Amino acid sequence: MSKEIVIIGGGIIGLSCAYYLQKEGHQVTVIDKSNFTSGASFVNAGYITPSHIVPLSSPGIINKGIIWMFNSSSPFYVKPRLDFDFLQWAYAFKKSATDKKVKRAMPVIKDINIISRDLYAEMKSENIFDFAYDHKGLLMLYKTDKAGEEEWKVAEEAIKLGLKVDHLRKEELNKIDPKADFNCKGAIFFHSDAHMTPNNFIIEFRNYLEKVGVKILANEEILSVKLSNNRIRSIQTTNKTFKADEFVLAAGAWSQNFAKKINLNIPIQAGKGYRINVTRETYISIPAILCEAKVAVTPMQGFTRFAGTMELGGINHKINPVRVNAIASAAEKYYNHLKINTEEKQDAQCGLRPCSPDGLPFIGKSKKCTNLTIATGHAMMGWSLGPATGKLVSEVIDGKNTSMDINPFHPDRKF
Repeated sequence: MSKEIVIIGGGIIGLSCAYYLQKEGHQVTVIDKSNFTSGASFVNAGYITPSHIVPLSSPGIINKGIIWMFNSSSPFYVKPRLDFDFLQWAYAFKKSATDKKVKRAMPVIKDINIISRDLYAEMKSENIFDFAYDHKGLLMLYKTDKAGEEEWKVAEEAIKLGLKVDHLRKEELNKIDPKADFNCKGAIFFHSDAHMTPNNFIIEFRNYLEKVGVKILANEEILSVKLSNNRIRSIQTTNKTFKADEFVLAAGAWSQNFAKKINLNIPIQAGKGYRINVTRETYISIPAILCEAKVAVTPMQGFTRFAGTMELGGINHKINPVRVNAIASAAEKYYNHLKINTEEKQDAQCGLRPCSPDGLPFIGKSKKCTNLTIATGHAMMGWSLGPATGKLVSEVIDGKNTSMDINPFHPDRKF
């Protein structure tokens, strides 16, 4: 039966939900507080990452975070602040950073990433709109033996989960990407991963959705929500009132703000990431992560993107030039002939990732609101998990068996 559905949030998650819901015959409206020209869906590394099986809340990250707090150019930074939501999240994050919880999360993260990768490939094969999609794998480049050993431990877990992984010495690395001119000891090569050009895809995706009847409305900031008998009756925005049979919360880092309006606790903190685009030829053809620096390198359509940092400092879009310079400096150390100039660094942009305490997204319905499906908290895997999340949300709303067990993503789970 066709339903009227309003999706709150127009990034990759919200648009993916719209895509699968309209395929099932529903009348879909997407609203967003922005004008659809910026945000995490535009500035991310474009990775589709079955290799990323370890959640952010992993053992050892607390100690590293404390050390990195005193380094303004560190890859992971937490700004201490006396804020109840942050303190609650930080406590849950600490409780989640155990070997037992990480091992339980690994196969779940791998499975949802593979579902999403296959859905992207399916979308590409249908030729419903044009976008770049390359399945070239992912290199984890390391400069020190210690980093290489740490990354290989992750690789061994990935191999147990069925992923194909190779350990490449520098000579082998130069053979598979001969023009890149690497300056490192070696790399762990995950064959499972793919990559895209996010900003191009988002524009094409949105245009396609509008052609098939999805309403997409910009600059609709939510002011209030009418709730009765555990159901949303209407949403009042700056411009109009929205009524629907079902609502989907896919507002990324802003999701907690909406949840509070209906007395729902969705613990999320905004994790800021930066990107630098280089439109000159870099001769890099295979995506890579620079292990020690935690910087992502992606060859995209017409440019190479360098992205990195996880800065937990609340919702703000201030560009910290120290962090931008750190990304550029790190990239130059791993590729001999690479030089990122001042103009390219000044053009850097940032986006806010919605981070859950345990590194798993929130997907599904809370018992506290029967006509709201939640789809948020994807952290650094938002782009990777867009289609899988959209399909799971459509299955939840239609009461179908889901493509995978979504209990690990339950919005009401305890931390």
